[in-house]
Amino acid sequence: MLRLSDPSDLPTDFGPTVVTLGNFDGVHRGHAAVIAELHEQAAKHDAKTVAVTFDPHPLAVLHPDRAPELLTGLEDRLYLLEQRGLDAVVVMPFTRELAAETPREFVEGTFVDALGARAVVVGKDTRFGSKNSGDIDTLCELGQEFGFDVVALDDVGPGVRWSSTQVRELLAAGKVDEAADVLGRHHCVVGEVVKGFQRGRELGFPTANLARDADGVVPADGVYAGWLVRRELPQDHPEYRLPAAISVGTNPTFDIPERTVEAYVLDRDDLELYGERVAIEFVGRLRGNVKFDSIDELIEQMYADVAASRPVLGCS
Repeated sequence: MLRLSDPSDLPTDFGPTVVTLGNFDGVHRGHAAVIAELHEQAAKHDAKTVAVTFDPHPLAVLHPDRAPELLTGLEDRLYLLEQRGLDAVVVMPFTRELAAETPREFVEGTFVDALGARAVVVGKDTRFGSKNSGDIDTLCELGQEFGFDVVALDDVGPGVRWSSTQVRELLAAGKVDEAADVLGRHHCVVGEVVKGFQRGRELGFPTANLARDADGVVPADGVYAGWLVRRELPQDHPEYRLPAAISVGTNPTFDIPERTVEAYVLDRDDLELYGERVAIEFVGRLRGNVKFDSIDELIEQMYADVAASRPVLGCS
């Protein structure tokens, strides 16, 4: 997949395109539906698929106090878009100058002149241009003028609205299984494995601790069943995806106030993951955090958490 920061940098021999526009935070099922339609339009028009997105999030520039916590960092967003088979992604640096472009200026400069769009596929609630003054009607009018088709899709699936906001609310409640229904995949946090307090190793459950600057919304405090994904390995490697019991939050038993994300890979004490960038996928919440009166009680509960993780993950 070709990655660009300026649509005018598209190679001259790239050919005509079909384009979609959005923040794509989380690359959820609504985004997946748009991209699926994009592929259909590409076959119809004999064109290449291109997604146009922004970094940072527009609200982070225009209204920082209203900017959402992102479900996916930029690199993870690009990784997920690449998995959808796109030919190119344009990550436009979002600035106040870009925000000041009228809908017509943006469409003509980006979709028409730079990308040679034959079709544009978006959600029905798409807004663009200065003060979000452009909507789907504006886009259809500009499509008629400049000669590209417009396809608008609903963001509502069977019984659920597909939105990044909905996913954030579910994660804040620890409902990672319901968040997965909206995402179409397990939510993950991605970051480098760093040294922690070594408490798990001392207790017989060595954990991979994510750096504090890990990308992605961390779900509510508690213990989860999930997967540790070693993205630096080939996907067919036997240790690419490993079952894990995951702890999120402070450690009340040891009075450690720092909020952490750490994963114990089931039945493994031989992994050396320091410095490796991994994804921690959350499948199901097992329990909330508890302060134990003794180390023995904590260890007994950790064995119980590991046992409870197995059926959630389909492990023996």
